[in-house]
Amino acid sequence: QVQLVESGGGLVQAGGSLRLSCAASGRVFSSNAMAWFRQAPGKEREFVARITWNRGTYYADAVKGRFTISRDNANNMLYLQMNSLKPEDTAVYYCAADGRPYYSGSVYRDDYWGQGTQVTVSS
Repeated sequence: QVQLVESGGGLVQAGGSLRLSCAASGRVFSSNAMAWFRQAPGKEREFVARITWNRGTYYADAVKGRFTISRDNANNMLYLQMNSLKPEDTAVYYCAADGRPYYSGSVYRDDYWGQGTQVTVSS
């Protein structure tokens, strides 16, 4: 059974930093694209960042220059380093994985999801 489990969320003041982790089990994702999404209260889930199987990275404009996505394939882990946090970054953050290994197209799928971790940024 595939599981993605996020951790590292919490309450932080504006300008602070947090590092989110996503632990994958039940399947190795070292050859798969993985991503972070977030959902704020009353809003739709939105894309935050993606890392491809060969470590290409993509970011939403709202987080570019402040957030960094990375992966540790040896330990089947995904990370999101979040710096210079703003109150508008407050949301539940989810990790996701594309089920297709070595995918190099332009339309990614998010076949697997974690349960989310809450990030709250106070002003």
